[in-house]
Amino acid sequence: MMESTQLTLLYAGAFCSIFFASLGSSYGCYVAAASAIGAWKKCYVQGKMAPFQLAILTGVPMSQTIYGFILMLILAGKATSPECWLACLLIGVLGGFAIGLSAALQGRAAASACDALGDTGQGFVNYLIVLGVIETIAIFIMVFAIMLLAQINVAPVAA
Repeated sequence: MMESTQLTLLYAGAFCSIFFASLGSSYGCYVAAASAIGAWKKCYVQGKMAPFQLAILTGVPMSQTIYGFILMLILAGKATSPECWLACLLIGVLGGFAIGLSAALQGRAAASACDALGDTGQGFVNYLIVLGVIETIAIFIMVFAIMLLAQINVAPVAA
């Protein structure tokens, strides 16, 4: 395979890491936001104060996009050694997918937290704690991918 094709596939893997992470974050935020809007509506109908914390719960899945971005930058840094393109492609696709899945599922859990907080007005810190547990999975994926990438020897491309 030609070097330019290898670089293209390496960069494709790098982009997949942020693509899948941001896809999951978008979905997670959407699901949480839909629930927050419903919870606010219930509060308004019942004449209760609408908790601002719902907006915070809505944004929790966004951080996985940052993890995908960090992974993307590290993968792109391997461009000086295009022979590792397959590893970078696989790590980018699988790592990005796993990070994105974490964000999507975190959004589903955040939606439940929004519903519960809207009904009771209580438990915000507890909800953040359990959402943090889901977040930790994405952090683990990013860190383990970085550790694996550090094992790949990067030799400068001969001119």
